[in-house]
Amino acid sequence: MKKWRVLDTGIRTAAENMALDAAILEAKAKELIPNTLRFLRFSPPAVLVGYHQSIEREVRVNFCCQNGIDINRRITGGGAIFFDRSQLGWELIGSKESLNFSVASETFFRKVCSAVICALRKLGLEASFRPKNDIEIDGRKISGTGGTEEGGAFLFQGTLLMDFDVEMMLKALKIPVEKLKDKEIESVKDRVTWLKRELGYLPSLGEVKGAIRKGFEEVFQVEFFEGNLTAEERDLFQGKMDEFRSDKWIHKVRYPAHERQILKSSHKAKGGLIRVTLVVNSRLRRIQSALITGDFFAFPRRTIFDLEAALKDIEAREECVRKKVLHFFKNGGYKVLDVSPEDFIEVITEALSKIEYPRYGISLSEANRIFTVNGTLEEILKKNIPILLLPYCAKLKGCKFRYEKDCTECGKCSVGEACRIARGKEIVPTTIVNFEDLMGTLKMCKTQGIEAFVGSCCEAFYTRHREDFERIGLPGILIDIDNNTCYDLSKEQQAYAGTFENQTQLKLDLLRKIFSNISSPARM
Repeated sequence: MKKWRVLDTGIRTAAENMALDAAILEAKAKELIPNTLRFLRFSPPAVLVGYHQSIEREVRVNFCCQNGIDINRRITGGGAIFFDRSQLGWELIGSKESLNFSVASETFFRKVCSAVICALRKLGLEASFRPKNDIEIDGRKISGTGGTEEGGAFLFQGTLLMDFDVEMMLKALKIPVEKLKDKEIESVKDRVTWLKRELGYLPSLGEVKGAIRKGFEEVFQVEFFEGNLTAEERDLFQGKMDEFRSDKWIHKVRYPAHERQILKSSHKAKGGLIRVTLVVNSRLRRIQSALITGDFFAFPRRTIFDLEAALKDIEAREECVRKKVLHFFKNGGYKVLDVSPEDFIEVITEALSKIEYPRYGISLSEANRIFTVNGTLEEILKKNIPILLLPYCAKLKGCKFRYEKDCTECGKCSVGEACRIARGKEIVPTTIVNFEDLMGTLKMCKTQGIEAFVGSCCEAFYTRHREDFERIGLPGILIDIDNNTCYDLSKEQQAYAGTFENQTQLKLDLLRKIFSNISSPARM
């Protein structure tokens, strides 16, 4: 029977744990160590973003700094996670040669996760694998996983929630609500679970580690021996510490500084959310640089950085992007799990379409606050647009018309001014009071033959419900809103039901610019 090492590196800081990941993976790639199962823990608590993610996008940095929470970056892809002292991390570092399948496949994810599922069953819990990378109990995630590779070696890691502080996680992370919709949950708290909650007591660390060890032994038909870091691993670890403590590593993915040249877009693919930020030279019509982030899994790890490099200084035209992206994935041996080249082409070309917005009096920075559905801005502006949809959350909190369709236009909130702007263009304003009202209104407009609409919502709502808009098929222009939204405050369920109590602010200047490009519509 094959012998693998089990290694417990104890409680360490985020930088130490990330440096150890890189050191052990490199040692395995050099065939200096046997296949290894590693256990790890964190102190102080830590937020870890995925390799391709932006900290500014995913982490509430001020909150983490004020509460002693480390911030660092994993060498693996996937989404941002919160790791408190109660969680147990587990990792399998091994040779790709020892597998009969690609590590860039669901088969690999399922195989490794089955070992932890086996361990949970030994603890008395019925767990299961849910693609693409979760271990769940009754629909609630108890372990998230991800992996990477280097040379002939791979690292696959996961977290096991033992006694979890959900409130702290919600405050530390900017939870990607786009993921929550796909997994059909009502709230983050309903989405996760942990051992103490499921068992009614907290088993000892030794008991949990022993169960995981046995799970891997059974699934991979191996025998473990207790081991320590080798001299080579310790040397590699010490040599990497400065890098993993550095701002250069932690902020490896940054958003460009010059907002006036930035074009942004996002797209929810099967394999995860893709966000694209392009820096363009609008005069020369060239992409100066591209930044692609998200919670997907790319193999090898450098895939996205290589794609960004391939896009640099190409013509800012859809046909050039398509040709470059297709060639990149066809000839480079790159793979992004459950994300196709067409997904990347769609999100990049959608961002590029905004290069035309200045011709409508809209700056490039303002262009990123406009979202279109079922058509481009140019296509939609040519249509008859007789209706403006406004969110109830922009009305005064104490207004008796807050949850009504009408508005008295008293001038005390931005909704009244938006109504006056609309009526000046013979466009009918109406307040949307909940999600069902929105869907019903759009369906009614479609049935009545209305060609298009203008509306206002936050970026998170647009990204989460883009498929709902597209399914109805009515072209529309949506303008972002200011102030804290229900998604910023983790109150999307209240908003869905029409009971969100905070007040947002409409972007009236941008609304005026959109309306200045609309001909007076035919009456409804």
